[in-house]
Amino acid sequence: MAGSAGRKAIRVVVVVLGAVLILAVGVYGPATLVGPLPTAQASTVDPSSEVSPTGLPAMPAEGASAVIGADATAPLAVGGVPDAVPLGGSAKVITALVVLDAKPLAAGEQGPAITISREDYDGFLGYISESSRAVPMIAGEQWSQRDVLIAMLLGSSNAHSDALARWAFGSIDGYLAAARTWLAEKELSSVQLIDATGLDEGDVGSASDLARISALAFADPAISEVMALPDATVSGKRLVGNLAVHASDLGFRGLSLSYTDQAGLCFLFALDVTPADGGDKVTLYGAFLREPDWDTLDADLATLSSSASTTLTKTAIVTKGQTFATYTTPWGETANAVAMGTESRMLWTTAPLAYRVDVQPLTSGSAGQQVGTVTVDTPDGTITVLLQLDGRLAEPGPLWRLTHPVPLITTFLDSRFS
Repeated sequence: MAGSAGRKAIRVVVVVLGAVLILAVGVYGPATLVGPLPTAQASTVDPSSEVSPTGLPAMPAEGASAVIGADATAPLAVGGVPDAVPLGGSAKVITALVVLDAKPLAAGEQGPAITISREDYDGFLGYISESSRAVPMIAGEQWSQRDVLIAMLLGSSNAHSDALARWAFGSIDGYLAAARTWLAEKELSSVQLIDATGLDEGDVGSASDLARISALAFADPAISEVMALPDATVSGKRLVGNLAVHASDLGFRGLSLSYTDQAGLCFLFALDVTPADGGDKVTLYGAFLREPDWDTLDADLATLSSSASTTLTKTAIVTKGQTFATYTTPWGETANAVAMGTESRMLWTTAPLAYRVDVQPLTSGSAGQQVGTVTVDTPDGTITVLLQLDGRLAEPGPLWRLTHPVPLITTFLDSRFS
């Protein structure tokens, strides 16, 4: 009996060990020879220290001012009061943008006919009696949408700003509701409007938001075409001069130039900057609000133009073949993730640029395979460049697989049970 029990115990052990061995062979072979490989380690490279700061354009210490790049959302440079201040006739630019958002007008088109109402004409008479700017109009006249824009923007006509708002939205209140929606969509949170003209002291906005509005306006084909005119003849053969033209010899293209007691002198503009050492021209968009007088405005504009030119430098942001990450496999293979193209910009910078590298997890790969991106935030907007492998990232041979069971079996089990 004892011998029989011993033989049974030995058989159980043999069976268990055999089962373990079979399972081990069943797992070990597939896991090591044909199972998934552990991913390579990707070490990123930060080249921010390689881009030297250049400095920023000089901004006025008084008033409220800001400049911005064409594709940026944050101001490049600001001066004076950062909060919302009265914006004067700059509000007419917002009126134009809100109306054109609802009723677009292509460059060169006249657009629909707008009949001047009795309310529009009475408003015109009221503005004239207050010595406020207003291009002549008569009730019952028909003006094209483009002609109304010309009178409002080139001639800074308050009467035509009201007329355009009423035509597009039925009433000034209707326009203000649409303007609030448009401003919220554009994230221009500092701007608050009481009317369509900017004459009310409750019409306010920050210089930073008004600089963005300048960029949006010059990007609109109808507005940019109108503002390029030195003058224009509108309905009734009325000649309207461009009252926004100012400091053009310094590279400024005016968008709105106005004055009210509460807002002071307000100038919305584009500034075409040519680097002092040569190179491609760059355009800034800006707003100067609460300038106290013409001499101060002219001096501030001259300082901005000069300093923008001397601090503008061509900057190599990303160079083709530049390394942004290195892949290293557990079996000793390496390959770099390099830029697929070159990106350089004429920029103003005061701090290192911020690079964000996003690469895919790899176990192996071929030369030229796209593996991710590098994204750079610049004062002129965001730049994204594709990354590719600069060489082959080969798989290991059978010997490495058989002699490194732990990482391979771990990866195998993770692939089965994760």
